[in-house]
Amino acid sequence: MGATSTLRQRVLVLYLATSALDSQVVGWSAYDGTGTTSPTTGDSDEPPYGTGVAALCDGWRLFQAAQLIPPYPGHEYDTSFLKHEFFFEKLVDTARQGD
Repeated sequence: MGATSTLRQRVLVLYLATSALDSQVVGWSAYDGTGTTSPTTGDSDEPPYGTGVAALCDGWRLFQAAQLIPPYPGHEYDTSFLKHEFFFEKLVDTARQGD
């Protein structure tokens, strides 16, 4: 049999105030494929990072950003979902302790 991979993915979803990665985090979710933690949406009053750039500086890799879609005319001030959504990942070697 071949070797079993010990790499697992952690995913961090940050909702930013604007489409710029250096804007303030206004919402977030985290998912841990390593099984070492069980984060839950709303389990903290403070975001894990203040900006998307801060997550990049901590080793998270950006793999998806929200499309910039202009509002339909007459709906510029409607409220709805948080549209500036950025997905980050970090690969963790579960054979090693830490991280």
